Amino acid sequence: MKYYIIAGEASGDLHASNLMLNLRQKDPEAQFRVWGGEKMEAQGGELVRHYRDLAFMGFVEVLANLRTILRNIRFCKEDIMQYRPDVLILVDYPGFNLRIAKFASEKNLRVFYYISPQIWAWKKNRVYKIKKYVERMYVILPFERDFYGKYNVDVDFVGHPLLDAIEQEQPGLNSPIEFREKYGLDDRKIIALLPGSRKQEISKMLPVMLSVCEDFPDYQFVVAGAPSIQDAFYHNIFGKRNVNLIIGATHDLLHNAYAGLITSGTATLETALLNLPQVVCYKGSNISYQIAKRIVDIRYISLVNLIMDREVVKELIQQEMNHASVKQYLKSILTPERRGVIFSDY
Repeated sequence: MKYYIIAGEASGDLHASNLMLNLRQKDPEAQFRVWGGEKMEAQGGELVRHYRDLAFMGFVEVLANLRTILRNIRFCKEDIMQYRPDVLILVDYPGFNLRIAKFASEKNLRVFYYISPQIWAWKKNRVYKIKKYVERMYVILPFERDFYGKYNVDVDFVGHPLLDAIEQEQPGLNSPIEFREKYGLDDRKIIALLPGSRKQEISKMLPVMLSVCEDFPDYQFVVAGAPSIQDAFYHNIFGKRNVNLIIGATHDLLHNAYAGLITSGTATLETALLNLPQVVCYKGSNISYQIAKRIVDIRYISLVNLIMDREVVKELIQQEMNHASVKQYLKSILTPERRGVIFSDY
């Protein structure tokens, strides 16, 4: 069969690549044409667009890049019709993918959605588009099944793919000694910094994260770099700070770290599954944040807290994400008492 798969960010690239791996086991003749990244390409996907050219976050950023977004949508529709896939598989990325779902459905193409957009948080009316244009929905969070049930949308709850990805990786993760030797690190405990995968969010998050380096001289700070971002971009933000950068080994870093400052998103769940105490951080443009605050209908922003429906890890959002607060809450998760509570909750 011919599959056309669209993922618009790094986590989607990871999950779609594992989906492709399993599809090929059931369909050895599978052909893939994809929007995504290196991981999907490594699974044999013919890469049409890289997610780094698609990633616009926040209302202001989307408006500023609207012409590019519309051009990509137009090209995607044309490319789908030229390829004529047997199946179109959409991975999260709702602003783009729901437009494509409508188009493909009206062209009588089979449309499947793997990993639901977070419509339970905002734009709940999108559920009606999914009901109309998507043949089958596969969700990865337990409360999503209940959400769709309220709208009489029958979905398959398939569990979170990170569980499989981490389990498969565990035998290959380096020991603390191997990890330090491999990346030239010293013997101090490691604070992992995950500032996101888009230049926009990295520019907002990383300077604040790095501002506390001098406050913790007994620890070494290591940044998990996104494969799609050039090293020079990070080093320009580092300045003269003695900070290490590791590209493409995020799970290995989390496995060997002592604590982490983690940007809100899939990474918060990865960090919890790898049993690392964390402070969750988010900082966007003020305009985008003020708009989001008025329309988003959730109590928490991290998947860890959303799944538990209570505060397991501290969330520092927008103005709360500043030097003083980051220092305070990072210091707290270095204490045995706080760490014990977090491990129990994990």
